[in-house]
Amino acid sequence: MKRINYAMLTDFYELTMANAYFLENRMNDVAYFDLFFRNVPDNGGYAIFAGLQTIIEYIEELHFEQEDIEFLASKKVLDPRFLDYLKTFHFQGDLNSFLEGSIVFPNEPILTVKANVIEAQLIETFLLQAVNHESLIATKATRMKLAAKGKVILEMGARRSHGASSSYKGARAAYIGGVDGTSNVLADQLYGVPSGGTMAHSFIQLFDTEYDAFVAYATHYPNNCTFLVDTYDTLHSGVPNAIKVIQEVLIPQNAKNYGIRIDSGDLTYLAKKARSLLDQAGLIDCQIVISNSLDERLIETLLSQGAPIDYFGVGERLITAKSDPVFGCVYKLVAVETNQGIIPKIKISDNLEKITTPHYKNVYRIYDSSNHAEADLVAVHDEIFDTTKPLTIFDPQATWKTKTFTDYHLVQMHQPIYQGGTLVYDLPRLSEIREFTKSQLKTLWEEVRRFDNPHRYYVDLTDRLWRIKQSLIQK
Repeated sequence: MKRINYAMLTDFYELTMANAYFLENRMNDVAYFDLFFRNVPDNGGYAIFAGLQTIIEYIEELHFEQEDIEFLASKKVLDPRFLDYLKTFHFQGDLNSFLEGSIVFPNEPILTVKANVIEAQLIETFLLQAVNHESLIATKATRMKLAAKGKVILEMGARRSHGASSSYKGARAAYIGGVDGTSNVLADQLYGVPSGGTMAHSFIQLFDTEYDAFVAYATHYPNNCTFLVDTYDTLHSGVPNAIKVIQEVLIPQNAKNYGIRIDSGDLTYLAKKARSLLDQAGLIDCQIVISNSLDERLIETLLSQGAPIDYFGVGERLITAKSDPVFGCVYKLVAVETNQGIIPKIKISDNLEKITTPHYKNVYRIYDSSNHAEADLVAVHDEIFDTTKPLTIFDPQATWKTKTFTDYHLVQMHQPIYQGGTLVYDLPRLSEIREFTKSQLKTLWEEVRRFDNPHRYYVDLTDRLWRIKQSLIQK
């Protein structure tokens, strides 16, 4: 079977357009593309950018092999001269981006590609699928972690994911978003996401009795033992058998790390009753793990009802972002470069939301004196700001709405990743990305992070950029 070459993970229209650019002798035209999204999933107030490492890995390996060329030739659509061009194809452009793990908001460029038009066009599909998927899962994970109020969350969704790569890349993205570990061994091997696990119902069913199954497991794993207690009867069989085995097998070995897991039923009721039984037996350190189709809403409800839960095991509703499974990034041409300089381009639509913001741009985050993020400001790439002077921003749609900052500082969010096809960015460790996300979330006001009717975080345009956009619309 052929090894997958991700250069071929492209929509066919990108190849037909590239072929036409080539035949029109426009393969050296320099184009600028922005990747951005329009709406936060789950009607949330923010999103988390993930997928940059996946993009870098893709660009570093980007090439067409001979059998790829032969396959494309068999379609009898692309010119042989263009196919010859693809034999030596690789990315030679620039890529500027938010850092992975950053908080991002609608209608601001998460990343910008500057490259010849063929290079910029052919990477579109892969860039979109990487950012759409991984940002979606990372964002969902932060919501679950916020709902859990610091309690441990384990990602357990591999078997419900939409394919192999979505499972391990999803586990990585979930870890960026704050999840504490995964059941996915490959995610651990590839990225270092801590993996672990205990038992399934089948393990218990295989033995003659539930007690025998618990004894066997405790004997082999005394230092990491979580008993699944709902195979037969949670409160009358599972928990009593777990207590008995903890007392007979684990405590004599001075084992400290043990718990029970409940995977069905009325989770609040069962957790409370189980906690009472455990405490009565003197097992106050025994932890309670809850699973079964959890999401941020159910986690929030369980804790608000006083459920004594220590760990949450989350699966399908995280790895598939079930409540809102589309992130919705798009990739749009915003400028071209000619002998006259950078020429801004715009897409017009009857739907105001779909009118793009033209030009080669930078994004700046405005922080107040307490380091709270107040708004993002999208600027033309060469604009310079004097932060010793007040800064007034305005709503791009309702221009009479303004806000002036006096005690503030700006942080440029776009950082160079590729320059002239060369990687100029040092990839951080996954643990560093995770900590960066955690620190970024702390800069958001609680009103932006809340689930219901979050405060709108403003993404505004500078006066210069707004005027350029208006003039193009009028033309």
